[in-house]
Amino acid sequence: MPAPALVYISHPTETGTLYTRAELEAVTGVAHRYGARVFLDGARLAYGLGATKTDLTLADIARTCDAFYIGGTKCGALFGEAVVFPKPNTCPRFFTWMKQQGALLAKGRITGLQFETLMEENRYVEYGAKAVRLAEKLREGLKEKGYQLLFNSTTNQTFVKLPDDKYQTLSEKVGMSFWKSLTTTTRSCASPPAGPRPKRTSTRSSP
Repeated sequence: MPAPALVYISHPTETGTLYTRAELEAVTGVAHRYGARVFLDGARLAYGLGATKTDLTLADIARTCDAFYIGGTKCGALFGEAVVFPKPNTCPRFFTWMKQQGALLAKGRITGLQFETLMEENRYVEYGAKAVRLAEKLREGLKEKGYQLLFNSTTNQTFVKLPDDKYQTLSEKVGMSFWKSLTTTTRSCASPPAGPRPKRTSTRSSP
């Protein structure tokens, strides 16, 4: 029987919730005790670091996780993610594997330049914090109107249950994608300042 070798977590999670420092330390502690490594998916990391109700820092993640990535595509960058191995020789053949899979850009300066700029003057966290503040404002407005929030998100993601007639009305004003019909739930994501963009809302059904 194969033995588990990796624990994969997301921060923030797919429902906009966050790990605390103590929770991450507990997860990594158990994993390391049994010889497993921990990878943290940071596609939306800016919104986790910029959340008002968090005690988890980038330094904590680097200290506890074996590998993680700093999201760019979903956090205001043109494209790309920055993979981080805090400890030397965690994955000695990583760049060879990237080349074998065709994932290493021949001219990657613009990719690195994005992250260098985002990390200067704490822009990455500040952009995430601004998006979180906008999402909090959105959630407060929705609750005042009597709408039910599906998850207690503290990041830029907002999940709200909508009656079918309200969904139709909203879809006439903003771009929305439809998955399947159970109970209509929309996910709205506030974005960092990266120039004018069309409003978009993705729709998913609650289980």
